[in-house]
Amino acid sequence: MSDLTSTAIEAHGGLERYQQLESVTAHFRTGGALWGLKQQAGVFQHAAVRVDLHRQHASHYPFTAPHLRTSVTPERVAIENGSGEVRAERLDPRAAFAGHTLETPWDDLHVAYFAGYAMWTYLTAPFAFAASDFHTEELSSVTEKGQVLRRLKVTFPDRIATHSREQTFYFDQHGLLRRHDYTADVLNAGPVAHYASDYREFDGIMLPTRRRVHPLAEDGTVNPELELVTIDVDSALFV
Repeated sequence: MSDLTSTAIEAHGGLERYQQLESVTAHFRTGGALWGLKQQAGVFQHAAVRVDLHRQHASHYPFTAPHLRTSVTPERVAIENGSGEVRAERLDPRAAFAGHTLETPWDDLHVAYFAGYAMWTYLTAPFAFAASDFHTEELSSVTEKGQVLRRLKVTFPDRIATHSREQTFYFDQHGLLRRHDYTADVLNAGPVAHYASDYREFDGIMLPTRRRVHPLAEDGTVNPELELVTIDVDSALFV
């Protein structure tokens, strides 16, 4: 585990505290251009997500109806009712994105899978990087808007469903995540810069409560005028 990985984990609450916890439930609001492009506008206007911290599982609720929720793992996505009865299901969910472009409409299982793995990635970073099958490497620092940011290249293991195998995380002088660059392979729409801010402490864990995702041009410049995804966390509970 690189020095920057350890620094980031400590800044976000420390591995000892994280290992005492099993899950986090976050209440949030999301917006941005992506959902309309996918004909899913308003799908997570007001929602909650429960994420398991030590295995990859996520569940959003309510989902498309007050009594429905999602169940997402790397191998399966499902929509269930409150009793656990399956209303829709897809195995090998990533294969269902083959040939997609940014304008390809999504069905409910597409959006459930994308949102599930994405929120798991966001809510478990940087703690997940401590696992032995994650590879981390510190890159050269950069300066953005007068702030020096240390960069960490993270290679995710095959067992994890996420945007792409290699992603870059930017941390400030205190070790807090400020930016996250990746290409969402299922979108086939190029790289993005995902900014994290407005940190709050929840049960000993530091979480950004404001996230904004912008396109990255070929020359590496960020388009701040277009918000592809916005996420605002109202509350979070770690148990």
